[in-house]
Order: sequence, then C-alpha cells, then structure tokens
Amino acid sequence: MFKKLFSFEGRIGRAEYFYSYAATWAILFGLHIATFTIRWGVVVVFAGCIPLCWFMLAQGVKRCHGTGNSGWLQIIPGFFFWMLLAAGDAGDNKYGPSPKQPAELPA
Repeated sequence: MFKKLFSFEGRIGRAEYFYSYAATWAILFGLHIATFTIRWGVVVVFAGCIPLCWFMLAQGVKRCHGTGNSGWLQIIPGFFFWMLLAAGDAGDNKYGPSPKQPAELPA
C-alpha cells in the first residue's frame, strides 16, 4: 500500500484510494490552520497544495486503472464517489496486475 505515490502507473484498490483521500483532507486541514497561525501561512498552503494535487491526481488515475478505465474519467464531477464504491477488475488488466494479488518473489 502507498507505493509510488506520485506515479500515474499501476493500479490501487478502494481502501488505498479512501486512505489517500482521508490523508489529503487531514493535511489540508492542517494547512488551513497554518494560514492563521504562521506569518507566511498562505505561501505554506500554496506550496503544500501543489504536491497534494499531484498526489491526488496520481491516486485517482491509479484507481481508474484499477477499474479498467482511463484516468481521464476522474475529471467528471462526482466521479470520485464511484471510484470509492466500485470494485476493481479481478485479476490483471491492461494497466497492470491486481493490487489484491501478492507480488511474486524471485526464485
């Protein structure tokens, strides 16, 4: 879980996608508090939001790949609800192996 956080390749399951969203909202809450407590809070928030946006885009693309869809579908408003609820493709698909299958160890 949580491998290649900023990569757009591969697949993730519902649990990792949910935890990604929860962690992002917790960090955003902390950044929001920073705007009121730190003198340069707005700069800190802006600097923190750039990697967070990239992270959530990457996680969204990987979740779309987990269901066998293109990552571009996440631009549809409200589509993230479907990504939280829909089961991923069983087994491998064109985007990679199932995240539920354990990785094979070399002999």
